[in-house]
Amino acid sequence: MDSILRWGIDLITVVQQVRSPLLDGLFKAITFLGDEEAYLLILPLLFWCVDWRMGTRVGAIFLLSTFVNVGLKDVLKQPRPFDLEPSVAVSYAEGYGLPSGHSQGAVVLWGAVAAWARKRWVWAVALLLMLLIGFSRIYLGVHFPTDVFVGWVLGALLLGAYLLWGPGVERWLARLPLWTHLLLGALLPPLLLATHPVKDSTAAMATLCGLGVGVPLMARFAPLAAPRGWWERLARYVLGLAVTLLLYIALKALFPGEESGFYLPFRFLRFALLGLWVSLGAPWLFRVARLSRGAEDTLPGALEA
Repeated sequence: MDSILRWGIDLITVVQQVRSPLLDGLFKAITFLGDEEAYLLILPLLFWCVDWRMGTRVGAIFLLSTFVNVGLKDVLKQPRPFDLEPSVAVSYAEGYGLPSGHSQGAVVLWGAVAAWARKRWVWAVALLLMLLIGFSRIYLGVHFPTDVFVGWVLGALLLGAYLLWGPGVERWLARLPLWTHLLLGALLPPLLLATHPVKDSTAAMATLCGLGVGVPLMARFAPLAAPRGWWERLARYVLGLAVTLLLYIALKALFPGEESGFYLPFRFLRFALLGLWVSLGAPWLFRVARLSRGAEDTLPGALEA
């Protein structure tokens, strides 16, 4: 066994000496914040109830980060701790371990939220979440400490690249006509996916495709106004999430499973529809239900506001 991996298992063993049912439950709850289902709850919340522009930015960088993470894992092919030492397994995770997707995703998502908020307390909460989510992966025995560290570093690099070049890209996009936005949104994610068409990258690129088509149509034809208070935020979230979960669960049950040769195309369709619902369907429904005032934003310059 590689000495670094041996050291990692030894460190996990030391950490797990304080194991208890309470801590097991606590860290499983913390690690859930980096699961697919958690992001299904978090990203719509940002888009509908905080600011759709911020939700679009955070969603795009997070989904691209996920695509990068999946590709690196499959290139590096590093085992997880429980593959080498089954006794450290408090939980289970699929696929390879390096870099940690939970750690990388936490840095990208919560770092992007904190950068948008520009408040010290938000940065403090974001940093705490990054640390706790990463540590939970070590405690649960699903990642080596090196997996978590590399995930943090890679997430920081991607977040830094977004903060440095993102505004310029947004200004360039804002000058493009609607048909170009739709073409880019519909074609770029599938082209990226063609380089690495596996389960997790399919979900990420399909969702990005749905957002890429839905956001410009929403901004032009059904602009989502800022919520008027906590009651409107709550109503949007409950109504929108009910349909989101229905789509997520029902389409998974209806579409072919992983054993089918049609699994990936239907998985792409499922997550593309989810992205389209979050970015276009729900905002339209909110307007119909009078949960959005009818903002006058149009596509040119909309993301710059």
